[in-house]
Amino acid sequence: MSGSLGRAAAALLCWGHSVGGGLRGPGVRAASSGGSGSSEHLDMLVKKDRVVVFLKGTPEQPQCGFSNTVVQILRLHSIRDYAFYNVLDDPQLRQGIKAYSNWPTIPQVYLNSEFVGGCDILLQMHQNGDLVEELKKLGIRSTLLDEKKDQDSK
Repeated sequence: MSGSLGRAAAALLCWGHSVGGGLRGPGVRAASSGGSGSSEHLDMLVKKDRVVVFLKGTPEQPQCGFSNTVVQILRLHSIRDYAFYNVLDDPQLRQGIKAYSNWPTIPQVYLNSEFVGGCDILLQMHQNGDLVEELKKLGIRSTLLDEKKDQDSK
């Protein structure tokens, strides 16, 4: 992890503690998977919200470094309105989402019902600016745009 990304992650951890007494920001919803890994059920889950994340653990307590990185990237962009599903709570969901996306690893991120990828893809999109553009298409304004604007005006 680069120095600047490490500092950003540390700052985000502080951000999380200031929101509502816990790490979960407003709008972040723990959604029940309903205990099914069927394709139809998963299709319904990914279409329910504009931003959906399947991860190991929760945003408050990710259970792997990759899930933690995805949560930190979402926080860095101030994405506060998303649903997450903890695949560790449901083995059928864990296997089902891998088959649904044809992607072998967790976490998995969906934007507007479309599979984006895992941690590596989201990190690359964050670094090259594509994530900001994809969020714009969803009507979500990344706070990184405001920070860049502030830096440009100095």
